[in-house]
Amino acid sequence: MGELDLDFYKMLFEDLDPENLRKRFLRLLLRIQNVERGSVWIQQDNQYVCVESLGSPTDKDIIKGASIPVEQPSIVGWVMENAEMTVAEGGKDPRHYRKFEESMTLKSALILAFPLILKNGEVYGVVQLIDTSTDANRLNVDKKYLGLLKSIIDIASTALSSALSYTEQVEKNLELEQIIAGMRSDEQIIGQSHPFIDVMKQVRDYAATDFPVLISGESGTGKDLIATALHNLSSRRNEPFIVQNCSAIPNTLLESELFGHKKGAFTDAIEDKIGILKAADGGTVFLDEIGDMSLSLQARLLRVIQNSEIKPLGETKTSKINIRIISATNKDLIKAIAQKDFREDLFYRLNVLPLHLPPLRKRKRDISLLLNCFIKRESLKLGVPIKKISKKALEHLENHYWEGNIRELENFVKYILSAVDNNIVGINDIPDHFKNKRPKDVASRESLSRKELVFSAKSIYSVDESPFAGYSWEGLERDYVLYLLNKNKWNITRAADDAKMNRSTFNPRMKKLGIHKN
Repeated sequence: MGELDLDFYKMLFEDLDPENLRKRFLRLLLRIQNVERGSVWIQQDNQYVCVESLGSPTDKDIIKGASIPVEQPSIVGWVMENAEMTVAEGGKDPRHYRKFEESMTLKSALILAFPLILKNGEVYGVVQLIDTSTDANRLNVDKKYLGLLKSIIDIASTALSSALSYTEQVEKNLELEQIIAGMRSDEQIIGQSHPFIDVMKQVRDYAATDFPVLISGESGTGKDLIATALHNLSSRRNEPFIVQNCSAIPNTLLESELFGHKKGAFTDAIEDKIGILKAADGGTVFLDEIGDMSLSLQARLLRVIQNSEIKPLGETKTSKINIRIISATNKDLIKAIAQKDFREDLFYRLNVLPLHLPPLRKRKRDISLLLNCFIKRESLKLGVPIKKISKKALEHLENHYWEGNIRELENFVKYILSAVDNNIVGINDIPDHFKNKRPKDVASRESLSRKELVFSAKSIYSVDESPFAGYSWEGLERDYVLYLLNKNKWNITRAADDAKMNRSTFNPRMKKLGIHKN
């Protein structure tokens, strides 16, 4: 097979298109084995699908795109399940799935099938080489020869997998470009991490509806940008988009801002005023920091959502409106409901489409992209040269806790452009307050931000009221460990005693759950 080495390595390193690579790979194997028919199969849901086939034009058309149900006996299925090469006689082997050959002139005399295996040992596909000669003497099934052939297939298998991953990433990037294309260019919604991609897919899906969206997430995660994106991608994009921060002004003024008022409704009402809810008719209202709204205003907002009508202060008549409400909060509204600070009925009206924004520390792959974007933007504003971040400095920043999230990252960029003289920002240029990986009280605050567990017989055994709803086993265990630590003021020995465990067992559980005592 020496004369084929160059073709083989050219195939591996020149082609990133999985379809072309599969075809070249299969053609090379057929050439090595001196047979004319072959196919490549992968599993999709509950069936094995042929993604590539070579042979006579008729045979190729019949097989490519065909599928075999997983529950049906087949050589492909056997190789997938056993992760082993096999040789089978087409007319005699009970594993052979004969349906596709019924309309073929040449039947399978001998079938050689290899698994396509990832580096982690997972089988993701099968390649079949088929001898259709009368005496089945074309396929070389010598053990040493097959061992060498298997080595070639294993190497190519990794290349095929990489090509598929590359194509999937390209498709994801194109999809994200299409999503972000509908947003204003100055919004700087940037990322490539899995959490970011998941959020953007939700944004796309939610924008296609007209239901209320409740955006949650820590301060500085970009809730306002996501709200704007939801509007700009929606059918209301050409209608008003009005933002109101519910914590920016007193609730007495907020009521007038939202609902408007008639002249003389109160002392300072010297003229009629149209409220935000009316001004946004046909468009979208974004209520930021909704968790800070008073209970009395929450009751009025609930009626707006229920009846699609408003009544300004001092007015006796209601008027119909058509708006979409997007709200946002960095508070735990479930906890606020338990403390009677937020109306449960309003929560369920607002939380039709929940959208949680991950903190920046969960988006490590995006930090470099965001840094470059902010550096270019702020450098242009200040009229200063663009700085670069050294590899060590970037590694440190990627491991920083980023309690202030994207807003904190923006502040860091403003700092280095103003205070660092070097063109390349090194580890020593990072200020001390960016060198603490994780604030000491973060674990405690994270515990308090989750659902409060009320361990009563009724709540535990009632499916509808159970406080465990929405928790994973690890999540429950993590909350319990944090509860014990907080109860014992982070004395690990006493917390372990409360858990009826030895400290030597309790401490590793803490580490496994990502809980550290700083």
